[in-house]
Amino acid sequence: MIPIPFSALKTALSLFFPKKLLTKDNTCDFGNEIFTHFRSQTQHYQSTTSLTSASLPGLLFHRRTPLPLRRMRIAVNTRFLLQQQLEGFGYFTREVLSTLTRQHPEHEFHFFFDRPFPEEFLFSGNVKGHVLAPPARHPLLWKYWFDVSVSRRLKQLKADVFLSPDGQCSLTTSVPQCLVVHDLGFLHYPEGYQKSHLAYYKRYTPKFIRKAAIVATVSAFSKNDIVRQYKTPPEKIAVVYNGVKEIFAPTGFEEKMAVKESYTGGAEYFLYAGAIQPRKNIVNLLKAFSIFKRRMHSSLKLVLAGRLAWKNEDFLALLKTYKYKDDVVLTGYLAESELAQLMAAAYAFVYPSHFEGFGVPVLEAMKCGVPVLTSKGSAMEEISEGTALFFDPANVDDIAYQLMFVYKNEGERSALVQKGKEVAAPYTWQRTADRLWACLLQAAGG
Repeated sequence: MIPIPFSALKTALSLFFPKKLLTKDNTCDFGNEIFTHFRSQTQHYQSTTSLTSASLPGLLFHRRTPLPLRRMRIAVNTRFLLQQQLEGFGYFTREVLSTLTRQHPEHEFHFFFDRPFPEEFLFSGNVKGHVLAPPARHPLLWKYWFDVSVSRRLKQLKADVFLSPDGQCSLTTSVPQCLVVHDLGFLHYPEGYQKSHLAYYKRYTPKFIRKAAIVATVSAFSKNDIVRQYKTPPEKIAVVYNGVKEIFAPTGFEEKMAVKESYTGGAEYFLYAGAIQPRKNIVNLLKAFSIFKRRMHSSLKLVLAGRLAWKNEDFLALLKTYKYKDDVVLTGYLAESELAQLMAAAYAFVYPSHFEGFGVPVLEAMKCGVPVLTSKGSAMEEISEGTALFFDPANVDDIAYQLMFVYKNEGERSALVQKGKEVAAPYTWQRTADRLWACLLQAAGG
């Protein structure tokens, strides 16, 4: 273990901050403050431990020693913070921003909504909410909202940086932007998107990525996909990952029994959690479950926890004539506390999505001590580190085989539970927030 001199630390920091901020010219106080801070941290670490290359990442993202930055005005696209309708983008926005706003009271945060919002989404006293018209739920309105409404308000506020967590940004503003692109699902599974949405994403996503000062994404899988599809320089993309809330945790025997009694009349069940739409591949899951029921003669049920989203004609048509429809439970949208209880009581969690940039429910199940069966060929293989049973999502027989395998092999099921807890442990929203904060600093300094 070789100690790192301050000169080497300075070189490492230059990868994260622009050169103009790294000079020691007295006209660049921001740069001076950064190096004063990290010099003091270096001295502290070297006086208490050995500062080595292995400890450098922890120093760069050390959340208990925030940088003494100038006061910044940070604007954020928060249009997916929807009361009792939080999914994907909304969960990410809430978890990251609730952490960052409280962790950095020295900065102003301005949240941009596209409709009236509840006060609960203004997470701390340094947050101000703005409603920017029009309500943007159509590609034409998305374009106007970002390029006119957002751009105008950013100029009025004299914002230092704009964070957009839903893969879109303004093409007309001069304010530096930190863009979060979760995945490029529209390129890999276009049939799961409305035609107007698909055309918009295909046309504008590469422009958004070029416009942004820095792009954050949630897995190495997605980063590599963005680089490959759009020839984006790898150094422009940071992997921040997703997190899992502490509410997702194992529960006791009595709690599990109460949940089973409430949802399935006491029976064990396979669980799927997420919106019900074509990309999630629920039709093939139903077909595989039918094979499982026919061959295993089991009382296990299938619980589908999530709202009916879009393009559900095939799913609803199959369900009408489904032989085992009495063994299928549709819960609709569930509050997070209810979902956590339902997850922890499941026999196994099944996530058959055709394509994901991350797959948060996979880790939620692992943290709950529930074995996971999921698709291969997507980000779930990366984040689960192989600690799952994988199947080809297009192959119904393959999905059915894994359902039967986990049902018949209790020893393998127990091993998946233990390994899954270990794999999921590092995935916290604090880590995500720390990494995204570093991206915001880089964008603001650019």
